[in-house]
Amino acid sequence: MIESVEVIINGRKKTYNKGIALEEIAQDYQDKFKYPIILARVENRLKELSFTVEEPCTIEFLDLTSKEGNNTHINGLVYVMVYAVKKLYGKNANIIVEHSLDKGVYIESTFKLTEEKVKEIKDKMKEIIADNKPIIKNNVDRMEAMKYFEKVGDTAKAGVMSYSTNNYVTLYRLGNLYNYFYNLMPISTGLVKDFDLTYIKGNGFILRFPTVFIQDKIKKYEHHEKLFEVFKEYRDWGKKLNISTSVDLNRIVSLGKTSDMIKIDSTVQDHRILSVAREISERKNDIKIVLIAGPSSSGKTTTSKKLCMYLQMFGIRPNVLSMDDYFKEREDNPKNEDGSYDYECLEALDLKLFDKQIEDLLKGEEVVVPDFNFTFGIKEYNRKVKLDDNEILVIEGIHALDDKILTKIQRNKKYKIYISPLTEVNVDDHNRISTADNRLLRRIIRDNRTRSYTVEETLEAWQNVRNGEEIYVFPFQDDSDVIVNTASVYEIGVLKTYVEPLLYSVDIDSPYYEEAKRLLDFLKVFLPIPSDAIPEDAILREFIGGSYFESK
Repeated sequence: MIESVEVIINGRKKTYNKGIALEEIAQDYQDKFKYPIILARVENRLKELSFTVEEPCTIEFLDLTSKEGNNTHINGLVYVMVYAVKKLYGKNANIIVEHSLDKGVYIESTFKLTEEKVKEIKDKMKEIIADNKPIIKNNVDRMEAMKYFEKVGDTAKAGVMSYSTNNYVTLYRLGNLYNYFYNLMPISTGLVKDFDLTYIKGNGFILRFPTVFIQDKIKKYEHHEKLFEVFKEYRDWGKKLNISTSVDLNRIVSLGKTSDMIKIDSTVQDHRILSVAREISERKNDIKIVLIAGPSSSGKTTTSKKLCMYLQMFGIRPNVLSMDDYFKEREDNPKNEDGSYDYECLEALDLKLFDKQIEDLLKGEEVVVPDFNFTFGIKEYNRKVKLDDNEILVIEGIHALDDKILTKIQRNKKYKIYISPLTEVNVDDHNRISTADNRLLRRIIRDNRTRSYTVEETLEAWQNVRNGEEIYVFPFQDDSDVIVNTASVYEIGVLKTYVEPLLYSVDIDSPYYEEAKRLLDFLKVFLPIPSDAIPEDAILREFIGGSYFESK
């Protein structure tokens, strides 16, 4: 007699044979999704579709319009691409997944690339996807996995295996090719059919796909040359230090050479900001306002304060204003659909007051500027500001680059700075670390240290923060005069020591457990780096504590 099991899907109970795979159940619900079902949440735990149901449970199916499903979709596409490249150009051909760029992922080949070859790769991927080849999960002895990757010439993945302390690791097999991914994978190639490739230049191209922010289409590629060049500069610098992956970073840690690495990195980071100050000084007859913006946890506070110090070296006195002080009174603040206050939107700011006061300051008038009292939700007026001839305004805020502010002030009088930690150290050639994840780790640590927030409280707010960035920050990066990378080459190892204990605090029944687990999974491949050698004025200190600027 075949035993049955009762499951709840979309609030309704249904009975299936015990031991049925999620893949089979998903077929009954696929017509309710635009894209292929790619994952499931079973009793709040993420499961691949190969998972078999043995006990009564609640099931939620996910496609690529969910964050978790989107990550799996991208992983699947990368694996299909690696497989296609080796089928086309031989077993030694490979790709290196670098970083995000314009709602896609920038990738470089290890062989000479042309636009025609990108089309060949795309066509081969479509063929593999149409064949709906299985992607099979395997638990493998770690030492055997390391020997396999050494044999096929994947030294980065062999290195990842060597620094792991687990006896067994999870590999995925596609055809006769094995690969390692720290995120979950689709169970077959037929589930990742939505993608496109765009050739850029040299050996580089973009993998594009629907995102959680643009779910109904694949965005047409728009090249962001400034951002592209900053990523390239940082990547090239990392190569000079022989640091591109977690394995490279772990080698330096294991050799006890982290202090030298931190000193070199700090010198380079200071030079970036000093160069910006020098450019502003060279244009001091025109520039009256410096505007600094970037996504959450980019290090805007430290960057702006260090910039002010350097400006003073050139005889320029900065007068600092924060756009956060121009929030509307709380009773007038816009709200989200759930009734919470929306502090991310431009409408949360008293733009009429902001624009008027900045215009008056540039006319040489004295202005009483506000300080926003976040406890009571009101503006308080206690500070008088007046600009002398050798003074400029430095204004920091997420909306500082928005073209809807300061519209009556000529563009040549503004100097716009976009900052972000543009992470270039990845796990290995195929597993990247997104800049958003880097910023999230920073924010978890800072929220807990300065506001006593739990990890769950930070994760709960994070999606609204990300939504706001997509609307109010990223669209204006191209209008900046300069992009400053605030990432440190060593920082994942340092963040690990602070954030791991916090992530382990998330209970298994929490709706944020899987997100905490995902972050822990990629942190496991990095060795911890102590923070002792990090200078007090380093940007990273803004998050982990001990910053020189916190007491200023």
